[in-house]
Amino acid sequence: MIEMKNIKKIYTIGEMRVEALRGIDLDIKKNEFISIMGPSGSGKSTLMNLLGCLDTPTEGEYLLEGERVANLHHNRLAEIRNQKIGFVFQSFNLLPYATAFENVEIPLIFRGTASRMRKQKAEELLEKVGLKDRMNHKPTELSGGEMQRVSIARALVNDPSIILADEPTGNLDSISGGEIIEVFVDLWKQGHTIAVITHDKDIAVRTQKIVKLKDGRVVDGGSSL
Repeated sequence: MIEMKNIKKIYTIGEMRVEALRGIDLDIKKNEFISIMGPSGSGKSTLMNLLGCLDTPTEGEYLLEGERVANLHHNRLAEIRNQKIGFVFQSFNLLPYATAFENVEIPLIFRGTASRMRKQKAEELLEKVGLKDRMNHKPTELSGGEMQRVSIARALVNDPSIILADEPTGNLDSISGGEIIEVFVDLWKQGHTIAVITHDKDIAVRTQKIVKLKDGRVVDGGSSL
């Protein structure tokens, strides 16, 4: 599903040249559940941005389902983000004035999906993540774990090829974090492809493969803890 070969990302800040990624090779297969770990400054966030087509590499080749995305125009990258990638963020990124249902529905509105289909899909996914009885509540009326479940449902709404999660338990207590881990495990067992950036070893040990980064390089491409 994903192939990265010799991916480099270099930022120029004034006269300073920062090598965030220094030749990354990474493969993610369909229905694989991987975690990406590493200390601060190792390149995890940069790698996630590239995987999610939020940024493009300075050098190297990135294929997503066979399509070369490294040098695509920003309009096509936006289409790929909308159609093929589901994002789950540490900070949830929910609209505070909208209900759980409305937050999940938003990507379908942008896609032009008919109202009836939007309603059916949003309700189905909120039920899937255990929020059938909370879909009309706004984020301020939900716990942290419930807000993250909403963001997971939203990530799934366009039937993405891959779910990318950036520290999805980072703002949660251990109980809520454990419940979110179980949601991801269940989604993987249902056939979803998932890549998680995390410091949480409780997530990492539940994934099939742990990719470890250090100083912009992969130092271990498929270990267990």
